[in-house]
Amino acid sequence: MTSGSSRSPLRVLGIDPGLTRCGVGIVDVAPDRSAQLVHVGVVRSDPSEPIEARLALIATGLRAVIAAHRPDVVAVERVFAQHNRHTVMGTAQASGIALLVAGESGLPAATHTPSEVKAAITGYGSADKRQVQAMVARVLRLDALPRPADAADALALALCHAWRGGPAAAASGPLTPAQRAWADAERLSRR
Repeated sequence: MTSGSSRSPLRVLGIDPGLTRCGVGIVDVAPDRSAQLVHVGVVRSDPSEPIEARLALIATGLRAVIAAHRPDVVAVERVFAQHNRHTVMGTAQASGIALLVAGESGLPAATHTPSEVKAAITGYGSADKRQVQAMVARVLRLDALPRPADAADALALALCHAWRGGPAAAASGPLTPAQRAWADAERLSRR
């Protein structure tokens, strides 16, 4: 292989799991860490439907996105404890479906916590949703903030994974301020 700049971009599918709205975002990230939007959307399920039908609908929607866009890797938001047990259960179920569909498709998958994503995108692990959306729009050179929030979160997950864990993360070149902050935070957490 020749220089790192001749490598093809890494295509990452980010998934913000949710039972009613499951955000999906696909980005191509070049070895120099520049990124381009490929697809953004939401897979929806009706809360009045039985849980098994809702999960099947999410799986079908995710399979269709994978078939249409052929990502190299999948990044899913890691489920964390929330105050509302009903919400966390639906999120955990949708997350399991996302990881299952990735496995069925033969795609490597990783999970990232919301604070990991925020730190990777903004350089600050406690950034609010609007700050993350604004940075995603800036990185992807979008004219408007990505909407709905579930879709914006999915794009942020995809970027986080590419910058931190995918082959693009190992490429030579200077780190962005957010990537430097993330690397520093990782070093401190290992002590």
